[in-house]
Amino acid sequence: MDFKKMYGEKLKTPEEIAETFSPGYKVMSDIALASPHAVLNAVCRRVKEKKLSDIYVHGCLDIYPYEFFREPAAAGEIHYVSWFSNGFARKLINQGRADVMPGSYHMYPGLIDDYVEFDAVLAAVSPMDEHGYFSFGLDGSITEALMRKSKRIILEVNSHMPRCVCGPLVHISNVDMLCENDEPLIEMPETEADETSLKIGRLIAEEIPDGACLQLGIGSIPDAVGYALKGKKHLGLHTEMLTSSMIDLIECGAVDNTRKSVYPGRTLATFGFGSRRIYDYVDNNPAVAILPADYVNDPAVIARNDNMISVNSAIEVDLYGQVSAESAGTKHISGSGGHEDYVRGAVMSKGGKSFIAMTSTAGDRKTSRIVPALMRGSIVTTGKNEVDYVVTEYGIAKLRGKTAGQRAKALINIAHPEFRGELRAAAAGQHIMV
Repeated sequence: MDFKKMYGEKLKTPEEIAETFSPGYKVMSDIALASPHAVLNAVCRRVKEKKLSDIYVHGCLDIYPYEFFREPAAAGEIHYVSWFSNGFARKLINQGRADVMPGSYHMYPGLIDDYVEFDAVLAAVSPMDEHGYFSFGLDGSITEALMRKSKRIILEVNSHMPRCVCGPLVHISNVDMLCENDEPLIEMPETEADETSLKIGRLIAEEIPDGACLQLGIGSIPDAVGYALKGKKHLGLHTEMLTSSMIDLIECGAVDNTRKSVYPGRTLATFGFGSRRIYDYVDNNPAVAILPADYVNDPAVIARNDNMISVNSAIEVDLYGQVSAESAGTKHISGSGGHEDYVRGAVMSKGGKSFIAMTSTAGDRKTSRIVPALMRGSIVTTGKNEVDYVVTEYGIAKLRGKTAGQRAKALINIAHPEFRGELRAAAAGQHIMV
């Protein structure tokens, strides 16, 4: 087969691909860097020109500022469904202009298989190899499910996309159309952790033994944990998202993946996003596997690693231990992601620990994150029965195996000192024995 000839026959411009869309068309992409933003922006321009209408776009961790996010003409014509949002989609969701798909990350492929109907999978990929295959690069989470379900496969080829040698591939013979868009990949700036985050990171690091297997969530506190672990030995990585702090741990020798049970010797993730260092590390590296979320994030698979450690953040935790990590009251902030997957997987693991880490107060330092009851309308991301440890800069509260009263007392002890009196009064008012 002449793969280059097939490539040339299927090569279009983003505008030509957009011209094949019709009213009611439904498309979906994998997470973060997987999104083909040149195609979607071309679709938006056709909507603006009134040549297209009623398009449904499903996306996950929408890092690109698509034109339809800010184009008034797209309102009511391009219907966006976020499976895990950030700032761009968050605004539309809170305005009632975009929808949300509930679910833990490991459920996503099953939801696609069983419930979601769409016409095309759109994906950003690395250039075709000599055998006619494209790599989905840093994204393996729902790609295979999308290809199973989709009527058409549309690719946006980007020479900047790293090639993952252990991850989903697609052959040119199975591709319907493709375009080229050699824009540099979006990077998430590496920020210097503040002293509070560093203190929390050190507290958690003291609880992590040599040989542990790690999952670190998104944010300054999980990153601070990573930086505090550089003196450890024989750590492993089984994580949802591959982050910059993890590359630091690999480069300094703290992570060698020798003690983990699942994919020993390899870093295992379901997607990567962040700095150029991550992208360069993944490129053609056989020591990295980026695989589907229904495997990587399956709590039963996670738990096969002894001493599994998960670190995730929260917006609020109430005195019973209920965790809200998705909304502030009814105001949408984010999605469930793999939060609950790794809480469950870690506590099921032999020697495992799950940490919910947060600063004791919100950004204005006038609001306690440990509260008598979650804000009205807040979504419970992780229920009280599954929470293990909660951490602030004032210490660590072990909740698992404790009574309601013992939990409340432990949480009050790590709240900001200015709020502890009113929290005790609230516990008494709620008839929680403290």
